[in-house]
This record gives sequence, structure tokens and C-alpha cells, in this order.
Amino acid sequence: MRVLGIETSCDETSAAVVSGTPTAMVIESLVILSQDVHRLFGGVVPEIASRQHLTGIVPAVDAALHDAGVVAGDLDAIAVTYAPGLVGALLVGTSYAKAFAYAHDVPVVPVHHLEGHLFATLLEHEQAAPPFTALLVSGGHTLLLDVPAWGRYTLLGQTRDDAAGEAFDKVAKLLGLPYPGGRPIEQLAAMADRPEHGHAHYFARPMLRRRAVVTDEDYYDCSFSGLKTAVLHAVRKAEQAGTLEQDRASIARGFQDAVIDTLGEKVYRAAKAHRRGRVVLGGGVACNGALQQAIRDRFAGRGGVVFAPSPRLATDNAAMIAAAGLFRAAQGERGAPTFTAVASMPLPGLVADRHAAAD
Repeated sequence: MRVLGIETSCDETSAAVVSGTPTAMVIESLVILSQDVHRLFGGVVPEIASRQHLTGIVPAVDAALHDAGVVAGDLDAIAVTYAPGLVGALLVGTSYAKAFAYAHDVPVVPVHHLEGHLFATLLEHEQAAPPFTALLVSGGHTLLLDVPAWGRYTLLGQTRDDAAGEAFDKVAKLLGLPYPGGRPIEQLAAMADRPEHGHAHYFARPMLRRRAVVTDEDYYDCSFSGLKTAVLHAVRKAEQAGTLEQDRASIARGFQDAVIDTLGEKVYRAAKAHRRGRVVLGGGVACNGALQQAIRDRFAGRGGVVFAPSPRLATDNAAMIAAAGLFRAAQGERGAPTFTAVASMPLPGLVADRHAAAD
């Protein structure tokens, strides 16, 4: 099959062509137009995002088809993100996809954005296939899943407040770093070992207790609001002491270490409880090199394999949407003419069972 993917859930206008089978896919083209205008506001402005998608959707699709060397008649389906996300931004993609599909007599397949992130790593690593433990970490989501098969997802844990990526963005703002904050914090944290950056900062690891057992409500869940507040107090203390410039790298490192240790332990607990030998990371935060290495270190010597997407596929992109759409289309799924954008919706096939037994 050959599928055109369209992604407009937030601030990236993306189109891609992916071909193959549900177990072996190839990216024929990928176009991502990032909206840098949001940096001026320190976050995504929904109305601006929608208008930028209106401007970029046609050239993005045209470029994706051109780069792949195909025309509309060569497509077997069109996959488009319909949920979750900014509803105005999603409407641009879904409206265009349905019109394109109708004009060229091609079926359209609505795709859940988070399912797309699960498929992103598969595009680079064919072994990143079920069964596996999945950690989806982005600006809007932090989910820990058990994935026994494509289309079957068990929710083990999630954040109770801020998503991991949101916490990175807010801490970056506290430290005077640009938006989005993930990469700047990672780069600043890497400098913390230098003597000129003062003593190391340590922040408590949220929801990690030594005697925690699998039946505890917070065994797999995360919380980053308290960590963010602790960083705020550390920044204010450094400002009062006149040492903020010296301490910025140390604070960034302490914050990043706390997030990574928390996520790493939660993933390890899930993989061990469900006897999964594979771990798949997805979402924008998944391209954090320190996070990837920490989780790999946790599984070193235990026979586990950790798969993570490259930065290009970790960010919101249409190739992952096309991949998920190809899987859904291969199952015979098609979108009804009346489907539309939805701001919030659980993963299709999601079972909210924290204590599900391993298969």
C-alpha cells in the first residue's frame, strides 16, 4: 500500500508518503513545516497555529507527493490526524484530507495522534513491534502503555498534572531559555559537570517510593508539578544569592536527572511486571539523549532492547500518521464522511487497567 499522511495537530504542518506493509514500511517522502512564530510568545498560540496550517497545508502536500515521485492516483489511502490536539489546527488537516480524498476518489483513514507516535519508531527499526512497553512523552502527554499487539493498548500510568515536555518548557522559561525547552535544557545540563557551575542541585524524584508495590495507585503514574515548584524555589534562592548565572546549568541538570530517573524507573517497573523484552519510546521528549541512555542502562545486562526515534520522527510528523494509517487501512478501516476533529480522545483500543496481567 501507499499512503499519504497529513499531520496538523499542533504547530507542525506535515505531509509524507509511506509505502509497504504493516510490518515493513518505507518513508518515500517527509515534509515538516515548523511554525517558529510561537517562539515569540513562549508557547503555541492556537489561532496563529490554525492560520499557519491554512497557509502551509497545500505546499506541504504538493512537496511530499513531488518528493515521492507520485500523483494522487498512485495513493491507496490518505491518513490524517483527527485527535487529540488543537481543534482548529486539526480541522485544517481533516478538512483538507476529506476534500482531497473526495476529489481523487481515495479512501481517507482518521488516525489518533498518539498511535502515530507508537508507529514512528517502527519506521526506523523493524524490531520495534509488539509486544513491548511504550513510553510516550511529549509536550502534551506522558503515557506508559503495555502493547501486546498493534491496536491493543493497556494504560498502565500517566501524568497526574504536567506532561514531561510541558515541565521542560516551564523550567526552561524559569531559567531564561528559549521555547521549546527540551533541547536547551539538555544542552545546558550537559555543562553542569564543569567546576565553574557550582555545587550540584538535587531534586526529589516524584512518586518514587522504595516500598512501592504494583497495586499502589501511583506505582506507574508520574507527577511533575511539585518538581517544577522545587525548581522555582531553587531559581529564586539563586537569584537572591546572586548566583543564578553560575547555578543555571546545575539546576537544569538536577531537574533533568529527576525527570529521567522517574521515567526510567516507571518504564522498568512496567517492562518487568509484563515480561516485555522491548521498550519503545515516542514523542518529542523521547529524542532526549540522556533519557534514552538512562533507560538503556537500566536494561543493560537484562536482555532488554530499547528503541527510540530519531529527532525528525520524534517530533510531530506525517510519516508516523501515514504508518498508523497504513496499518488501519490494511485492516479495512475507512473514515466515514462525517468524521471530524476532536480535541481530546483516548487511544483506540485502549484499556485502562493498571494491574493487567502479562500475556
